[in-house]
Amino acid sequence: MTTELLELVPRYGAWLIGIVTFLSCLAVPVPASLFMMTAGGFVASGDLAAVQTVGAALMGAVLGDQMGYVIGRHGGGPFLDVLRRSPKRGKMVDRAVAYLHRRGWLGVFLSRWLFSPLGPWINLAGGAAGLHWRAFTQAGIMGELVWVTVYVGLGWGFSGHLVELADLLGNASGFLAALAVTVGLGFWLRAALHHGGGHPGHKH
Repeated sequence: MTTELLELVPRYGAWLIGIVTFLSCLAVPVPASLFMMTAGGFVASGDLAAVQTVGAALMGAVLGDQMGYVIGRHGGGPFLDVLRRSPKRGKMVDRAVAYLHRRGWLGVFLSRWLFSPLGPWINLAGGAAGLHWRAFTQAGIMGELVWVTVYVGLGWGFSGHLVELADLLGNASGFLAALAVTVGLGFWLRAALHHGGGHPGHKH
């Protein structure tokens, strides 16, 4: 798998990274984080441009979030009920709904990077629940920026050891969380101050 990724990334560049992050935010099982780390390694070697790579990854992720939100918004509760017919998807939907209810916009932010498996389901649940679009979008962009920056940065910093790094992160997700907290905390505090510490509500 890793060898194939190393061959695909420099060939298709930023377009591939953008498509992969877009699909991952719609619950398509693609290894987006590994793609971004691989791209970061090629940024370090000069084969890919940093701005285009980060920009494409961020744009793909944000567009995927928006697409999931729109699907949830128009499908509403009945759409979530259809997803619940599958035990596996239903479990993720229920977790996402409960987490979003407890955390609101902060849950959107954290699900972009710290609790990323919930991310696509938070998108759908947020749209179905009528979470305010602006709050969803702002929190989503900040969270995706953390996600993209951390993974591309890891690939850049450990460009000679991508296979070992991928194995480490796959077996110790807490390591990534601890590393990302430093970056994410700054965005979280900025957003909290901007919103006056409030909790974005739902549209009435």
